[in-house]
Amino acid sequence: MKKIFDIVSRTCSKNVTNAYSTSFSLATKMLAPSIRQDIYNIYGFVRFADEIVDSFHEYDKETLFNRFEKDLHYSLEEKISLNPILNSFQHTVTKYKIEQHLIDSFMKSMRLDLSKKEYISEPEYKEYIYGSADVVGLMCLKVFVKGDMGKYEALKDSAMHLGSAFQKVNFLRDLKEDFEDLSRTYFPNTNLNALDEVSKQKIIEEIEEDFRKGYEGILLLPTEAKFGVFMAYRYYKRLLKKLQKTPAIEIKNTRIRVPNYEKFGLLTRSYVKYQLKLVK
Repeated sequence: MKKIFDIVSRTCSKNVTNAYSTSFSLATKMLAPSIRQDIYNIYGFVRFADEIVDSFHEYDKETLFNRFEKDLHYSLEEKISLNPILNSFQHTVTKYKIEQHLIDSFMKSMRLDLSKKEYISEPEYKEYIYGSADVVGLMCLKVFVKGDMGKYEALKDSAMHLGSAFQKVNFLRDLKEDFEDLSRTYFPNTNLNALDEVSKQKIIEEIEEDFRKGYEGILLLPTEAKFGVFMAYRYYKRLLKKLQKTPAIEIKNTRIRVPNYEKFGLLTRSYVKYQLKLVK
């Protein structure tokens, strides 16, 4: 029975989320049960694509990515895939009518990671951010508003800014790994060999502006989604604060983290703020 396979597929997407990201998993658990699984389904899809281009160094990444992209196409066309992650993702795409161009933009940015090592101009940097992060925020927004296009259009800009903020924080946190292990630099007009406090602060100010605009949208989200997204926002704001306090030279030499005990403390304080209706 396909019903059993669909259950297995959904479980796989949830397990991928739990295994790969403690913070995102924690935030997703704060979403209402009615939308939680669909966010697992989206995360499982984007994580697998990202892993192909970032982690499978012993294999032909381009061949694997081409195969994944082809399987994605068939899954969306046929409404089934023998890849459990794609099977659960296509279900969410169909259910919420997620536009093909969002998926295509995401895959385009992921494909760039196979060969592109440096982003020199602002336009190409923004295009990569749009495809790798903004569209993921828009996919999730489709789920949060349950397909209500009026709400979607009203919150679209904020969702994109929040996606950009999360991605840019990741870039800053993963500076050492991206630069040394993958030979990638994402921030344009920034010499990472000589990253100083002035350059770091400029990046942080850009991220803070994205957070400001993203937060405006969080306040208008449906109740089912608001606390989970607020939790993710609080986590990334905490990570940005740690990065701001960390000397630029240290960011280049180590990966800054928010320990699990801090994450759970953050959850408690966020919940109190939310319950006291301080999120307004």
